[in-house]
Amino acid sequence: MNDENTLPMEKSRGYWAETWRRFRRRRLAMCALGYIFLLSLTAILSPMIAGTKPVICKYQGKIYFPCLGYFHPRLENAVFFRDDIVRAYPRRLKEMDPESWAIFPLVYNDTVYRVRENDMPGRPENPYGTHGHPSWQNPCGTNVYGYDVFSMLVHGTRTALLVGFVSTGLASMIGITLGALAGYFGSWIDLVISRLIEVVICVPTLVLILAAVAIIEKPNIWYVMMIIGVTSWPGIARLTRGEFIKLKQSEYVSAARSLGASQFRIIFRHILPNALAPVLVPITFGIAAAILLESSLSFLGISASSASVSWGAVLSDGHRNLSMWWLTFFPGLLIFMTVLAYNLIGEALQEVTDPRQRGSR
Repeated sequence: MNDENTLPMEKSRGYWAETWRRFRRRRLAMCALGYIFLLSLTAILSPMIAGTKPVICKYQGKIYFPCLGYFHPRLENAVFFRDDIVRAYPRRLKEMDPESWAIFPLVYNDTVYRVRENDMPGRPENPYGTHGHPSWQNPCGTNVYGYDVFSMLVHGTRTALLVGFVSTGLASMIGITLGALAGYFGSWIDLVISRLIEVVICVPTLVLILAAVAIIEKPNIWYVMMIIGVTSWPGIARLTRGEFIKLKQSEYVSAARSLGASQFRIIFRHILPNALAPVLVPITFGIAAAILLESSLSFLGISASSASVSWGAVLSDGHRNLSMWWLTFFPGLLIFMTVLAYNLIGEALQEVTDPRQRGSR
C-alpha cells in the first residue's frame, strides 16, 4: 500500500546532463558557444550574406542557384559562363532574357571581383587603394584591388572553421583509436603505440606543411588540414590511453566481460563514452590552435591556393599596405575572437569535467 504522503523520487541527472548544467552556469563560455554557433551559420549561409551571384534565379525558363558556385565552381551552371553572365548577373540576366528574375545576397560584393558602376543598377563602383576605407557600401573597406573586405571575411569563415573541425576531427579519430587500443590491450600493442606517439611528437607540423607546399604542384587547404591532423593527435592519444588504463579495471567492464561482450563492444560501447570527457578539452584547444596555425600560414602566403579565401590572407594584405588599417584590424579581430572563444569553451569544459574543479567559479 502506497503512502499518500510519500513524495515521488526525483530522477537523478546523467553525467552529461549534469556537465551541461554546470557548463551553462559559465556565462563567458556560453557567450563563446553562441559566437561559434553564429560563425557556423555565417559559414553555411555565406553565399546568401555576401556575393554577386544570385541566391536563386529564373533564366530561360529554368530555376538555378548560382550562389552555390562559392562552395565549388562546378556548382555554378555552365550556361552562365557560356552566355557571359557571371561577372554582371543583374544587368546580363535581363539582357539575355527579359523574363528572368533573381534574388541577390544581402550585400552585393565579391571576394575576387571589383564591383563596377551599374553592375547593380544605381550602385556606384567600389573604391580601391587607400580610398577603400570602410563605408556604408563597404562596411569593412576594400583592398588595393577594390575587392570587398567584408565579403572576404564572411567567406573566409568557411576556411577557418573547416580547418579547425576537419584537422582536429582527423586528429581525434587517430588519437582516440590508438589511445584506446594502447590503454585497453597494453602489452606490446601499448609499447608500439607509445613509441609511435613519441616519434610523431618530434615531427614539426610547420616543416611538413612547408615541404608539402614545395613538393605538391597545386597545394590547397585540404593538404594543410591533413598535415595538421596527422601530426596533432599524440596529446589526444595519451589522454585516451590513460583513461582506458584507469577504466578497464572498473566493475561495469568486468560485468560486461562476464556477460560475454566482445572486446570491440567493451572498448567503444562501455569504456569510450566514459573516457571522452577529459579528451574533449584538448580537442577544443586543438581547434583553436589549428585555426591560428592556418591563419599564420596564410599570412605568410604559404598554406593554400590563391582560389581560397582566408582571414590570414586578408591580414597579409594589411601587412603589405600598412596605411590601410582596416585590412589589419577586422581580420585580426576575427582571429582573436575566434581563438579566444574556443579557449574559453575548452577552459570551461576542463572545469566542469574535472571533479577537483567542479566547485570553482
